[in-house]
Amino acid sequence: MTYLLEIDRLQTVFRTGQEEVISVDEISFKLKPGETIGIVGESGCGKSVTSLSVMGLLGQNGRIKQGEIRFDGSNLVDRPESELRRLRGKDMSMIFQEPMSSLNPVLTIGNQLLEMIRQHTSLSRKEAKAYAIQMLRKVGLPRAEDVMDVYPHTLSGGMRQRIMIAMALSCKPKLLIADEPTTALDVTIQAQILALMKELREESGAAIMLITHDLGVVAEMADKVVVMYAGQIVEEADVFTLFREPQHPYTKGLLNSIPRVEGEGERLTAIPGTVPSIQRMPSGCRFHTRCTLATERCQQQQPDLQAIDHEHLVRCWVAQEQAAVQPLIPHPQEVGV
Repeated sequence: MTYLLEIDRLQTVFRTGQEEVISVDEISFKLKPGETIGIVGESGCGKSVTSLSVMGLLGQNGRIKQGEIRFDGSNLVDRPESELRRLRGKDMSMIFQEPMSSLNPVLTIGNQLLEMIRQHTSLSRKEAKAYAIQMLRKVGLPRAEDVMDVYPHTLSGGMRQRIMIAMALSCKPKLLIADEPTTALDVTIQAQILALMKELREESGAAIMLITHDLGVVAEMADKVVVMYAGQIVEEADVFTLFREPQHPYTKGLLNSIPRVEGEGERLTAIPGTVPSIQRMPSGCRFHTRCTLATERCQQQQPDLQAIDHEHLVRCWVAQEQAAVQPLIPHPQEVGV
């Protein structure tokens, strides 16, 4: 099977003073062309650092300490910046979480769009301008021609976010990394943006790495889901299995915190505590300080990410022990369905 993106035991660290702290700890997953993977978890779990590692945008204090990131069969780790720059924008594109800090404040929107489009395509300046206006219209911006001549600070946060999305989609990348792409957008524009991402996936076979807190967006867009906590993957499964049969207590907590129409008047279930600091990780399972099912083993020994049913992976002693005593449900292909 051919994969577009393969992340193998990736460990990303950041230097703070005289020491290095681990932000992303040996995570692995694969993504096929035309597939969407949703990466979910609270702030501080390592989702954005994972995406920045793929793009090679960790900055001076960050580095990939070990592992591989294979894109289209080629390992990106330790590749020269000149090669990564050729890939970024054309073959790999990213919708950043903070549009104000991602857009150049001293250049007009039109200048920034045209620079990227002309750098990665053979369009003339006139053709590139017409295409840029078309993309601004596609993301729902009114008066697209006028927007080309304004500066980022004159626009609302939602408008800047849509401009970032237009830039990311304009060169039809093979891999689109979307970090909270619908933040600051109202529900009608959100639906429009998700439809655009689906259109890109269907037309060009692009793979999408979707980072979000919104599990409703994950349910609509993703083929499979990775749940991250404290820099580690704690559960991975296809989207139907994860929503129907979550195994890790953290995943169950995230799903139980979703408001439901039929639950009007009920209090939402919150996960107690907060994500631990990367400089002070607890011993054993990193979630045990917030888990109501934690045992002495959980406090002392860190569980590995194990398959409990085909491609359903869980990092939890309790879930693994329960799966060991329960008969696994046969895969439909094994029973001739």
